[in-house]
Amino acid sequence: MNRGQSFLLLLIATAALLTLFVILPFIEYVIASAILAYILYPFHVRLTKGIHAGLENHLRESVSRRLSRMLSGIVLVVASIVAVIMPLAYISWVFVRDLTAIARGNADIDVAAIEAQIASMTGEAIEVGELLTTAGQILINVLFGGVSGVVTTALRTSVGLSLALFLVYYTLLDGPAFLQWVRDTTPLPAEVTSGLVDRINAMTRGVVIGHIVVALLQALVAGIGLWAAGIPNVVFWTFVMAVMALLPLIGAFFVWGPAAVYLVVIDHVTAGVLLALYGVFVIAMVDNYARPIVIDQQAHLNPAVILLGVFGGIYSVGFTGLFVGPIVIGVLAATLETFREDYDDI
Repeated sequence: MNRGQSFLLLLIATAALLTLFVILPFIEYVIASAILAYILYPFHVRLTKGIHAGLENHLRESVSRRLSRMLSGIVLVVASIVAVIMPLAYISWVFVRDLTAIARGNADIDVAAIEAQIASMTGEAIEVGELLTTAGQILINVLFGGVSGVVTTALRTSVGLSLALFLVYYTLLDGPAFLQWVRDTTPLPAEVTSGLVDRINAMTRGVVIGHIVVALLQALVAGIGLWAAGIPNVVFWTFVMAVMALLPLIGAFFVWGPAAVYLVVIDHVTAGVLLALYGVFVIAMVDNYARPIVIDQQAHLNPAVILLGVFGGIYSVGFTGLFVGPIVIGVLAATLETFREDYDDI
């Protein structure tokens, strides 16, 4: 390697570090936009073809194709806002609203009934209202840095979501060109690069699509259980479980578990016990059986490795880490497999 090459590599490394430093405050939204664009791209291809078929008789070929891609991207971004952003924003708003109410002692919970049931079971009077208020204050401080931090978090989230939506749009339009640039730039033979990309794509599809499909299925099954048990606001809690179920093993339990306990405490013992049994033998089984079938077989990763990647990714980069963690480990596995097949004789 001569001095010119060494200088160029140093310049590339410096520019890469500076780029990472610039995007680091919004890295979670950048990752989220890449994941969402990956999910939407097959729909983008089909929608673009449909729009192009309607425009090709009225416009020049090049103009029609460009306009079709732009219109498809706009439609899918709007659809993402309606189907993903708005439900998540509503869930977050309700969560913050209720948490703030709990921290102020204004929770819409039948505290008296809970205290009476605990007293009849234990013979001791416990101030459940004070415990809830303290717990709410602690959660607000941990999650947002206090009540004042809620506004700051909301503003930062709004900016991040706006950035993510713009990135989704341009990724849908220019993603294939970027992927082709990566293929051309990679200093590997074309057949090796193609095999590596195919492995990474299959693994990513298994992790991303699989996680979402299993989470939606588990949330639907759990929502039916909550409805049958008489839990109010079933649609809202089903949305919550769809998000929480992205966490393997314990996600949806954060909703149906406390719901079963709450029913028992307010003297709806039969409904609470039946919901608990339904959760253990039906809801949990969806996670135990559907996740290995849908995710593990497509991603070709051991379930323990996926679990490690999920929790390690969340700890490292936040919520989007539940996808990033397994993908990073999967990329390592795909790279090692490619090296074993194509360069093991070196």
